[in-house]
Amino acid sequence: MPPKRRKFQRQLGQRRYRKLFVIAVEGVKTEPQYFAIFNDQQSVIRVNCLKGSHGSAPPKVLKRMEEHLRKEGLKSSDEAWLVVDKDQWTDEQLALLHRWAQERNNYGFALSNPKFEYWLLLHFEDGTGITSSRDCSERLERNLPGYDKGIDSSKMTRDRIDDAIRRAKLRDNPPCSNWPRILGSTTVYKLIERILDFS
Repeated sequence: MPPKRRKFQRQLGQRRYRKLFVIAVEGVKTEPQYFAIFNDQQSVIRVNCLKGSHGSAPPKVLKRMEEHLRKEGLKSSDEAWLVVDKDQWTDEQLALLHRWAQERNNYGFALSNPKFEYWLLLHFEDGTGITSSRDCSERLERNLPGYDKGIDSSKMTRDRIDDAIRRAKLRDNPPCSNWPRILGSTTVYKLIERILDFS
């Protein structure tokens, strides 16, 4: 008697869980475009980027995150991160975000000094000698011709992301305990390492 053939049946309603990273940012274009790079249907992670608005101060970024978490909740296995620029924001404003990030071990806070474009610059060069926000933008444009608050995701390869992490760590040595105060430094690498740990 031939052996019985097993039927392949997938249980309805059962989907593989994807770790969620909720990231609240200041910008409306650059940061959401960058973090979208990590959203891949095959990946075990999902990135939900809460867009800002032009001139979005750190307390507004925090408020957007808190409102989102109140409505949507957050599993203990998921993570929530605030990502802002140093810009002209005061230590008092940034301390508010840092305190929030200390409340739970699945919360995080990442800052780029002077701005997020510094993190992007590290994908292409070591980022030393930055003198201003404008200097940062001009140097990024030399590496990404035509860059205007938009990112060509094909330029952000895994090798370049790894280079940016390595360069950021060299600049953040010893690692800062709250946020980078030195012009030409960033802690965005900490978030990206967390994302890559699970991708």
